[in-house]
Formats: sequence, structure tokens, C-alpha cells
Amino acid sequence: MSEEKTTPSPEVPKKSNKATIVIALLSIIIIIQVIKIYLDHQERTEIQAQLSTTEEELATTMQRMEELKVELTQKIEEVKKLGGDVADLQQAKAEIEEQLKRRTQASGKLIKELKDKVEGYELLLKNKDEEIERLKSVNKALLNENVTLKTEKNQLGDSLNRLSQTKQELAGKVALASQLKAENIRIVALNDRGKERESPFRSRQVGKLKIEFTLAENNVAPIEGKKIMIRIIDENNQVLFDVSRGSGTFIYNGKEEFYTAAQEILFDNTRQRLTYLYDKGSDYAPGTYTLEVYCEDYLMGSGKFVVK
Repeated sequence: MSEEKTTPSPEVPKKSNKATIVIALLSIIIIIQVIKIYLDHQERTEIQAQLSTTEEELATTMQRMEELKVELTQKIEEVKKLGGDVADLQQAKAEIEEQLKRRTQASGKLIKELKDKVEGYELLLKNKDEEIERLKSVNKALLNENVTLKTEKNQLGDSLNRLSQTKQELAGKVALASQLKAENIRIVALNDRGKERESPFRSRQVGKLKIEFTLAENNVAPIEGKKIMIRIIDENNQVLFDVSRGSGTFIYNGKEEFYTAAQEILFDNTRQRLTYLYDKGSDYAPGTYTLEVYCEDYLMGSGKFVVK
């Protein structure tokens, strides 16, 4: 009998296939990790660039405030020599010094606030330059007049008296010309829903009084803080007065007077529009009421309204 030879069947490469799958999975994981690392790096780069830009803007703004501090110091000395008022300049300098002492973290909101302040200080310096030129002109005129008077030796006494009188008149004229005026005075009643009504109006329709007016342009008045007061006076010449609602007193014509409400503002000669909301807290008696607007010791303007 002949022996039959059997051919062995080939084995399936199972282990080889599994290794290939593992390698492929590892490759995918590695690729994903590489992509994530790249994206994280890009994000960090962008954040660092934004922070760098913000910090540069903050540094630039703070540097400008340092420069403004120096400019304000120079302006204070210059205005003092000319005999002008430096209260507003000193206040601005103090604010800048306080801001420079703070250690603040850079942010877009902070930078915007600082830039707005810088613009305000720059406007103050610009307006003060105009005042300095005016003071120089006044001082030059007085100096020329004084030199002329010195040459008139035979009339020296009379000339000095005239100079003193001239200076007093000039000071009086400047003081009068620098007085502020209230224009376009508007008085309306607001009900509980905020609806406005023009005078005359019924007592029950008056939740609050809304008073608005514009400060007239005045190139003589200095840029400085002002206290603007209003007086509401009834037909019996009684001023509406309530300390708990902001009322107080001031001196007018050498006499202490009551005011109904007041605001502290920085007058900057930009035709500012002021608004007062006054809540009396009780009904208004029928009659005609007078509104008076004051600044310091002078009357700025007046108006009337009627309650039925």
C-alpha cells in the first residue's frame, strides 16, 4: 500500500492582525493628542497676545497720566503767579496721584475708564490755557497802566487812587460777567407711571416735579465746581423745605435762606443740561408756585408753574 501524504493547512495570522489594530489605535490617539496640544498652544498664544496688548494700553495710559501730573503742576504754578484760581487743577492732580498709587490689574473696562479720565483732564488743561491767556491779558493791561501812572510824578497820588478804583471796577465786572445763567427752564409733573404733564396740572397728578434747565455759555466763568440750588416757593412766600429730601440753607444778600434741592457739578462751559427730580411727599396746595435757581450768592433764573 502506498502512503498518502497530507499537506498541512496554513494557520491564520490572528496575532499579526491584532497587532495592526493596536498600532492603528495608538496612532490615532497620538494624532489626537498632537492636535490638542497644538490647539492649546494656539489658544495660550492668543490669550498672551491679548494680555500683552491690554497691558501695553494700560502702561501707555498710566504714562500719559504721569505726564498730565507734570503738566498740572506746571499749570498750577503758572496760574498762581497770575492770581488765578487753582482749586480745580489741584483736585485733578490729587485724583491722578491717587490713581497712580493704586496697583490695578489690566482690563478693558479699567483702561476705558482711565482713558475717559485722561480726556477729561486734557480738556481741563485746554480750558485752563484759555483762562491763563485771559489772565495774562488782564495783568498786562494793569502793568501797562501802572507804568504809565508812574511816569506822571506830579499826579502820583491821584493816579494810584484811580488805579485802585479801576481794579475794583474790573474785579466787579469780572465777577458779574462770570455769573452763570439758567436757560430754557422746563417744569413738568410726573405721575406714578412716569408720564409727564405740562403746567397747569392737578395736585393728584403730581407724583414728582421734574425741573430741567441749561447752563448758558460763559467764557469768563472759570472751569470749577459749582453748587446749583433750586427754591420752590408757594403763594404764601414759603419755601418747600425738607432736610430728609435734600433741602438746606445758603447765604443770599447777607441773609440765610432756605433752598429746596441742590446739585454739586463741575462747570465746564459746555451748555450742561441739569435735571432735578423733587418728591414733596404730600399733595401740593392749589396755587401758583415760583421756581428760583441760584449759584453761590446770586440768582441764575426763575420760572413758574400752577397747581389746580
